[in-house]
Amino acid sequence: MIKPAPQPGPENPAKPALRVVKASHQVSAAARGDKTFRWLSFFCSLVVPLVMLAIGLELFWTSWPAVRQFGWRFFFSAEWNPVLQEFGAASSIFGTLVSTLIAMFIAVPLSLAISLFLVELAPPKVSRVVGTLIELLAAVPSIIFGMWGLFVFAPFMAHYVQPLLGKTLGFLPLFQGPPMGIGMLTAGIILAFMVLPFISAITRDVFQLVPPVVKESAFGMGATTWEVTYKVTIPYGLVGIIGAAFLGLGRALGETMAATFVIGNAHRLSLSLFAPGNTIASTLANEFSEATEPLYVSSLVALGLVLYLITYLVQVVSQMMLRRMYRAWSVGL
Repeated sequence: MIKPAPQPGPENPAKPALRVVKASHQVSAAARGDKTFRWLSFFCSLVVPLVMLAIGLELFWTSWPAVRQFGWRFFFSAEWNPVLQEFGAASSIFGTLVSTLIAMFIAVPLSLAISLFLVELAPPKVSRVVGTLIELLAAVPSIIFGMWGLFVFAPFMAHYVQPLLGKTLGFLPLFQGPPMGIGMLTAGIILAFMVLPFISAITRDVFQLVPPVVKESAFGMGATTWEVTYKVTIPYGLVGIIGAAFLGLGRALGETMAATFVIGNAHRLSLSLFAPGNTIASTLANEFSEATEPLYVSSLVALGLVLYLITYLVQVVSQMMLRRMYRAWSVGL
């Protein structure tokens, strides 16, 4: 004979109590899991700041002998003579800034034009194919850009571009000197090719986020495609465009191998963009393996510290600018 299941009541209170105990155990286990996840996320978030701090301290400690030896003169002197143990960072800093400015001056307008074409004008199939090719261009190693720049692009610059610029704009100091192919201008153009896919990919995504209803409203009011572009699309995505430009700027500042191949690697200051020069990264790549004297090594590490500080300063300024622009944009809405 099958006995009926006991019903909960005063004489059988065990099962309800068991359910309460199980529920409390589940709640406590969930709370422990949340606490563990919170602390794990906290420690993981500290990895990047601690690594940056460790790199900065190591650079400062190793470069201190050179800073103590030369003082502020190290940052303003173009002298670089390992034999006489005289070192200055001015030529490397100058070359880094000039080549980066050339790259950004070329890459940012081209990236905007490419992104606007892919989003506003190109058919969907063409947009997908060209967009994929641009993203693949970002995957090309920098040494490939450098080798292509040295063996293909530099001779083209020497035979065609630099002579033409010398004839037409030779009255300016920027375009004077023999057309050797390598130099600051060539390095800047190669860097522009390298940062262009990053900037164009981000700006394309930014333009795709513009609500279609906003553009359709402008078209409905009689605006042309050009008017919608510079009055609606670009202002709406201006914060993202600036962020993309600063991302490309950070890449151009620290680029090593491509600039090393085509910049000429000469420690001198020159107003001519045809003249060979050097960057901080190219100097480190060329000379670190040859440095044997402690002061020589310390001076090279000091160059690395300068590049570290420049990159960090650029990122801080970009974040401050983007936050201020975003607040102004939010208030305007």
